[in-house]
Amino acid sequence: MAIVCNPITAVWQLVLVMVALSSTALAPLALADISLEEKPAEVIERPWTTSLYLENDMFGNTDQDYTSGIRLSWISPNLASYRGDPAVPPIVNRVNKRLDKMFDFRTGLSRNVVISLGQLIYTPSDREARELLEDERPYAGYLYLSFGFHARTAQRLDSVEVNIGVVGPASLAQQSQNAIHDLRGIDRFQGWRNQLRNEPALRLVYENKLRLFKHDLFANIQHDFISHAGLALGNVGSYVNVGGEYRFGWDLPEDFGTSAVRPAGDNSAPGAGDNRLIISDRWLHGLHGFISVDGRAVANDIFLDGNTWRDSHSVDKRHFVADVSVGVSFLVRQWKISYAQVFRTREFKGQDKHHEYGSLGISYTW
Repeated sequence: MAIVCNPITAVWQLVLVMVALSSTALAPLALADISLEEKPAEVIERPWTTSLYLENDMFGNTDQDYTSGIRLSWISPNLASYRGDPAVPPIVNRVNKRLDKMFDFRTGLSRNVVISLGQLIYTPSDREARELLEDERPYAGYLYLSFGFHARTAQRLDSVEVNIGVVGPASLAQQSQNAIHDLRGIDRFQGWRNQLRNEPALRLVYENKLRLFKHDLFANIQHDFISHAGLALGNVGSYVNVGGEYRFGWDLPEDFGTSAVRPAGDNSAPGAGDNRLIISDRWLHGLHGFISVDGRAVANDIFLDGNTWRDSHSVDKRHFVADVSVGVSFLVRQWKISYAQVFRTREFKGQDKHHEYGSLGISYTW
């Protein structure tokens, strides 16, 4: 399959595919659901969601810059559903009471805890050079553990996240990349001795998402738009970001868009009324395409600026960076599977061209 390298072409291809599906494949599916007698559905009362995110620039036919990202996340059930449960530690019920006072103005508020483990890898473009490449971005790795909290209604999601980790050799980025390259028979990068030094990493992230509209069009075809805005502070990176995601397709999920490895990106857990909360014989619950944009005003970025307290390799970063993502997502029983092609503008002065990578998200609700 050819990889689309032009965002405009990708958008039009996606639109054509979705229109074809809606007019052919989806209509028979809808009729089948009416005509076939299904077994009584079982509803998941306290759903956990486990998600795996994989990002790699091999889908962009490159092996440089932001070259790999991986994150494994667990999202708890609604904490409010445990109110008064004798099996729950008393501290949880005390927290619930305090949250009631803080958010009692929001009807239908749910709260979730998010725990994630992830790793990011960055390399220059020249894999053969052993010497320091002053005009290219530094070798860098980042291994982190994050703790997050979601407060959500049907139309709004507020996320607070704390990332704790390490940048440098202790991130095991070199070992991870070497293992994957050996497995795939690809030559190793030779300049890892020039990577950023070990440094404890801390970042606090807040992001707000709003579902600005959601409309039914025809034959279970819907579209919606979800905006987002946030900020991050820490030695790993500090920025202000804003953007949004437009989705179009059959039976859109009751969540806040397509998750990614980026901070506060865990937004695919199902909300009330989502088909993933229903266990039934019906296997396909939805299919849609999406286009998302994220723009960032960057104050500091350790992966370009170099170590905070020690001398290290660095390049002159650009203070304004944007991502454009085009992709598809579908729901199969309790699974949500998404793939996006991401196009990122130049991040530092002297960078030859924009960067491109693929982003795969797989989540399971149980």
